[in-house]
Amino acid sequence: MTAIGHRPDALRRLIKRSQFQRAARGNRAGRSAFGLQAIASEDAQPGVGFTVTKKTGNSPERNRIKRRLRAAVTACARDFAPHHDYVLVGRREALSEPFAKLVADLGALIVRVHAPRSTDQRHSSGRGPRKPRQ
Repeated sequence: MTAIGHRPDALRRLIKRSQFQRAARGNRAGRSAFGLQAIASEDAQPGVGFTVTKKTGNSPERNRIKRRLRAAVTACARDFAPHHDYVLVGRREALSEPFAKLVADLGALIVRVHAPRSTDQRHSSGRGPRKPRQ
């Protein structure tokens, strides 16, 4: 252990709305079962938050999605980078995905949100190259 009560793979829990809003301004990546948002933070421990909208289903379904995502985060705890906050946005597909696929997707998305972005690959609007003005 590095300090009293701190483990290198321990994660902070994001609770305040402002933390979620800040993460939404960061890098994003997604899969069919969930989306991942990440942004740099001043806290040394990585922070993780979960959100599932009411459009996704009733409360037992939303809670089940969050439980599955929490378990996937625990399995990938060492992959999260220090000094970053992450928010997982759950989708209905998280209920039917095999757990191993959830964990594999989360590991891949963590790498993806930290990869440097190239301007050649993606345009700002996501709809292709802009037409020149005339």
